[in-house]
Amino acid sequence: MTFATADLWDANEDRLQVAEPVFRDYGGHRAFWGPVRTLKCFEDNSLVRQALGYPGDGAVLVVDAGGSLRCAMLGDQLAELAVKNGWAGVVMYGLIRDSEAIGEMPLGVKALGTLPVKSVKRGEGQLDVPVSFAGVTFAPGNWLYADADGIVVAESKL
Repeated sequence: MTFATADLWDANEDRLQVAEPVFRDYGGHRAFWGPVRTLKCFEDNSLVRQALGYPGDGAVLVVDAGGSLRCAMLGDQLAELAVKNGWAGVVMYGLIRDSEAIGEMPLGVKALGTLPVKSVKRGEGQLDVPVSFAGVTFAPGNWLYADADGIVVAESKL
């Protein structure tokens, strides 16, 4: 599928939410799309690893990491796991690390920024719950479309 978020917005603005422009592109795929899976966790990426360890079937993992700027919630090892398991992308409301390696992978990744500090591992968080950040509420089963211009979200596939 070839798309541009600007064109999707023009044709469907009454059906779409648009994320505030707070994200930067880090993955090897600048454009990506798929059904949304969600995760809410704070400075603990244990469930990010768990989620990306399951078959993604072209889905996008949307992680509400609370916008924390104190540690990275995704690195090259978890990004490799996402690629191996067929995830289309990750939207991280938080930080990543290993950005150079992630930029070489066939995966879409949007995040607030980078930091070399790793997260803690306590196994805390919630999977597949609605999460809200950047002016959007992401719910499991929504469809996310992302490119260099931003992120738009629909309740169903466009």
